[in-house]
Amino acid sequence: MRRALFEYELPADRIAQWPAEPRDAARLMHVDRASGERRADLTMRDLVDFVRPGDVWVVNDTRVRPARIRCTKPSGGKVELLVLEVRGTAVRAMYGASKPVRPGQVLFAASGARLTVTEAFGAGQVGVNLGAAPESWLEAHGEIPLPPYIGRPVEDADRQRYQTRFADRTGAVAAPTAGLHFTDALVAEMTTRGAHFASVTLHVGPGTFRPIRVEDVREHTVDAESYDVPSETATAIASARRVVAVGTTVVRALESAAVGPHRVRPGAAVTTLYVQPGHAFQIVDALLTNLHLPGSSLLVLVSAFAGLERVQEAYAQAVADGFRFYSYGDGMLIT
Repeated sequence: MRRALFEYELPADRIAQWPAEPRDAARLMHVDRASGERRADLTMRDLVDFVRPGDVWVVNDTRVRPARIRCTKPSGGKVELLVLEVRGTAVRAMYGASKPVRPGQVLFAASGARLTVTEAFGAGQVGVNLGAAPESWLEAHGEIPLPPYIGRPVEDADRQRYQTRFADRTGAVAAPTAGLHFTDALVAEMTTRGAHFASVTLHVGPGTFRPIRVEDVREHTVDAESYDVPSETATAIASARRVVAVGTTVVRALESAAVGPHRVRPGAAVTTLYVQPGHAFQIVDALLTNLHLPGSSLLVLVSAFAGLERVQEAYAQAVADGFRFYSYGDGMLIT
């Protein structure tokens, strides 16, 4: 299956640099999997009209860590760290620098705080001692890691607007972006209409932005990510009339935990599931998702769920109709 099937042309000005205000004012396209019919005149507030009594809308409650640290060497050289994992009083991080960073190297954050590189893991990753409890240190000195296609400086407001209203468990380096569209008022009205909200946790890693490089997309692999399905979510899914996944991360978690139709194994695990055309979906009946990068595993997942031709047509319309793409952009509901 050729990578070119998942490519499309996108004008640079369609990449959203700021989110819609308010959140539920973002545009929404509805795609019917069976008929292929589409509506592109909706906003996220219209999600209430798609609620069916007995629906379980599953969200990802991961919270984005202020994981980016812009550093300077004593020599003046620049180093950028992206924290991937907290390990006791230290962290494991990816780094970018003009020269290798070595154990024993001292770095200074933009705030002046001192860091020490403790070990090198290879593949551009190092261990770093922050000299304090990592989560508190990062809250004080770290920066929200906006995706690379957002070509502006991070603003103070991004600490709040790059988190979903469901964010609770810290550990992601990127937001589960379909959840960014929900407000308290929208959730309340959907609940009144009969929707039940349940959560899973999947800590989104940097691999979410890794493009497919191989010519045959079936040969691509995705990075491992940890997830957790609470027992109450497993119970809700077992009795659901319909399971609506809010985002591709929720799809990966639920389909990884599947043990049968509308049956998931509760608990924590690690997944390397790569959802591609031919996948037999056991849990997810409908999907709310943002508009994804060309040639990405996320676009392959959406195509597996809705059908490649349906997705190609929908994306062509979204481009033509001026939809805003990627993390801070508009979305699509596939039922």
